[in-house]
Amino acid sequence: MSDFDAIDSLLAAVGPEAELPSPQVRQQLRERARLSKAQVARTLGVSPSTIAGWETGRDPTGEVRTKYAYLLDGLAAKFAADTAPVTPSAAEPAVTPDPAAAGTAGTSAPSPAVPEEAGDSDEVETLAVPEPCVLCGHPAGQRVAGFVQHLDPADCQPATTKAPAAAPTPTAAQPTQATKPPSHIRTPGTPRPSERPHGPARRAFQEPSGPVDLIGQAVQAALTEHHGDVEAATAMLLKRAIPDAMRLLDETRKGARYNVIAHPWIPDILKKQTSRGADQIWEARPKWTRADLPPGRHKVTALDINGAYLSALKTHLPLGQLEHSAGLPHDRRRAGVHLITPPVWEHEDVLPNPIGQRDEPGPLWVTEPTLRLLLRLSGPKYGLCAPPEIHESYTSGATENLLEKFRIALKDARDTAIAEDDEVTLEYVKAMYSKFVSTMGESNYNRELYRPDWMHIIRSQAFSNLWLKALKAHDEGLAVVRAMGTDELHVIGDWRSVFPEGRAVTEVKVKDTYTAGTDTTEHTGTDGEEEGEE
Repeated sequence: MSDFDAIDSLLAAVGPEAELPSPQVRQQLRERARLSKAQVARTLGVSPSTIAGWETGRDPTGEVRTKYAYLLDGLAAKFAADTAPVTPSAAEPAVTPDPAAAGTAGTSAPSPAVPEEAGDSDEVETLAVPEPCVLCGHPAGQRVAGFVQHLDPADCQPATTKAPAAAPTPTAAQPTQATKPPSHIRTPGTPRPSERPHGPARRAFQEPSGPVDLIGQAVQAALTEHHGDVEAATAMLLKRAIPDAMRLLDETRKGARYNVIAHPWIPDILKKQTSRGADQIWEARPKWTRADLPPGRHKVTALDINGAYLSALKTHLPLGQLEHSAGLPHDRRRAGVHLITPPVWEHEDVLPNPIGQRDEPGPLWVTEPTLRLLLRLSGPKYGLCAPPEIHESYTSGATENLLEKFRIALKDARDTAIAEDDEVTLEYVKAMYSKFVSTMGESNYNRELYRPDWMHIIRSQAFSNLWLKALKAHDEGLAVVRAMGTDELHVIGDWRSVFPEGRAVTEVKVKDTYTAGTDTTEHTGTDGEEEGEE
């Protein structure tokens, strides 16, 4: 248990905690109020994924629990008050016309279906401010079964189609027309229609802003708060990078096909062995320098790989809890960590070992990207090594596109910031994705997502991406001199014919140039330093 966990437990034990309804009721109250998780999260100072956790079984503690309970109590009281005046209308004999007068001009037989529906306080809500009807798009003052709509079908028409003349008198051939419930009102106990409303009404269910707007709005708000002071605004945004990244993730996950377990059971191999130590996962981090260069003096270019961690967000991530298996071949539909005996690497003179520089022989735990890279290199296309031997695995069903919308939102914001020379947004976006990756393991800075397996996989994917760039350079005739970390590749030769130059994530930029070879060891750059995300 961390120091912060211990403090939270101590605070929770002091005094009685506020009572909370069941998780299902919490969600019902929020949805009935037409509040998004993001709106509630902003009010309480937490992330939307925290609200999702509270609505699926987790409980808040301390001061935020008191605030959350106060909000839920207020919503429950509001709904009780809103439905109170609706109930008496269930039986109003004064508005029931005399059958003999049903055919008089200028009147029509009112439908008792509306009072019957209004009598069910769980179905009809009176709105303080009219909202667009889901059927016609015009303002309506009631919400029925969770949908804003007109109670009188005659009102649910475009203004140009409503006839000013009196309604027709019911005939004997239509004795039940006056008492038939309007088709758009659901009778209690019947299932809701499966079809969603079409036309203008769909706009009532859409969020007012998209993921990219979240980034732009946060930057603008920070600059406004600090009266245009770029340094102060940037410092504020960097401090908010983690919760803002989680909020962006929550927004980009709306409507996703896959449910993700944010705090699954984790095997011991993914837990730190000591408070300051590491777990047992080997990330295959390259730290390689070529031993012998071709004869002569050479100009070496140190290339900086842009957005290494941002690009690595596209990787195969396990969705649920990791499950153990032994003696099974690799299943490409699953992802996780694997205990393997790596193959012998015989190309150390020109290319780094795909598992990095490891002194200890024997089996080791590697991540999904490392295993897939080894399998790829052992295949018929490359034939650079033998296949790794898989002993056991911890895996779950996986997808490569789990963070794709999140990645694209960050990439688009980054590209726009570069094009507009907006350093505030650029630094903010870089902090969002780099801190998102680094804090999803055992960290006190991100309580919303505990996936050390994801952290290792994303970082290993960045290392794998760098290794593949080294292979591309080698195959195109460049001499690879050095590969370091996630973003540093040193080469000899016409690298511009191999890699596009620029600041986009698909491009590279020059970090340093120096000469090397048999006649000199001169080096004018910062050799060996690993630069952070571009």
